Amino acid sequence: MRIAVAIPCYKVTQHVLGVIEAIGPEVHAIYAVDDACPVGSGRFIEENNCDPRVRVLYNPENRGVGGAIVTAYKAALADGMDIVVKIDGDGQMDPTLLPLFVRPLLRGQADYTKGNRFYRPESVQGMPPVRLFGNAVLSFLTKLSCGYWNVMDPTNGYTAVRTCVLAELPLDKLERRYFFETDMLFRLNTVRAVVQDVPMDAIYADEESNLNVSRVLPEFLRKHLSRLGRRYVYNYLVRDFNVGTLYSLFAALLLMAGAVFGGWHWIVSNSTNHPATSGTVMLAALPILIGIQCLIAFLHYDVSNVPSEPVSLSLQDLPS
Repeated sequence: MRIAVAIPCYKVTQHVLGVIEAIGPEVHAIYAVDDACPVGSGRFIEENNCDPRVRVLYNPENRGVGGAIVTAYKAALADGMDIVVKIDGDGQMDPTLLPLFVRPLLRGQADYTKGNRFYRPESVQGMPPVRLFGNAVLSFLTKLSCGYWNVMDPTNGYTAVRTCVLAELPLDKLERRYFFETDMLFRLNTVRAVVQDVPMDAIYADEESNLNVSRVLPEFLRKHLSRLGRRYVYNYLVRDFNVGTLYSLFAALLLMAGAVFGGWHWIVSNSTNHPATSGTVMLAALPILIGIQCLIAFLHYDVSNVPSEPVSLSLQDLPS
């Protein structure tokens, strides 16, 4: 199995050589992608690196972390690699953990692995409270929109993926910037790929994040809603029509009927000063209560419908 490492390089000249030196001999190729870096990270690597496995790739314009990784993914596919591991060049991801990310892929247990900084309580002791809360909220939104209820820490960029699965994804349509990791999970769910978390510790250096929360929050919410709607259509209307579909349709119908019926009678009683009868209140409340039960049943079905059979087993034979 030929393993490659993809390193997005943007203002990482202080740490990237140390990251490359820590990558073990089990790796066959290292793709360092200079994403139009203003300080010339790619040229710096070419001038100071001694590892023959390293190949520097250049993006003509800044495409964000997603665009840099897609460039490396395409190179790995062209070179016939079997697994690609993404490690950032800023020193926040320990390259010695790479075997832990690759092992489930080699054993045929998963198609995609990603880091989880929330698995052990000790791992989050050094995490700033704002990041801890933000990641928890993003994790829930990602579970809802992408369908992987078994994973946590969706913004974690330490990942490994089988290239035979990458070949099934529309790489040019992947999000290019901060939403890249979440969009990757959404795309993986469309091909029913198995995703597995790998416990790891959080490491924070003296870098400053370029993420403006107030600016990207509305964008994140919009994109999560978009992917939730698309995933529902793909999995419950187009590909299959199952009991989960029935639960969801009945939930929507009953909740809407109860809300419209109750809202109309509330407006009438408010305008005529005649309170609604208990029977009218029950007729409005009953479909809402049943609709909530159907919605809970749909969520239960969706949680139990997480992909469990790696698609790489059918796409390419794995070693025993």
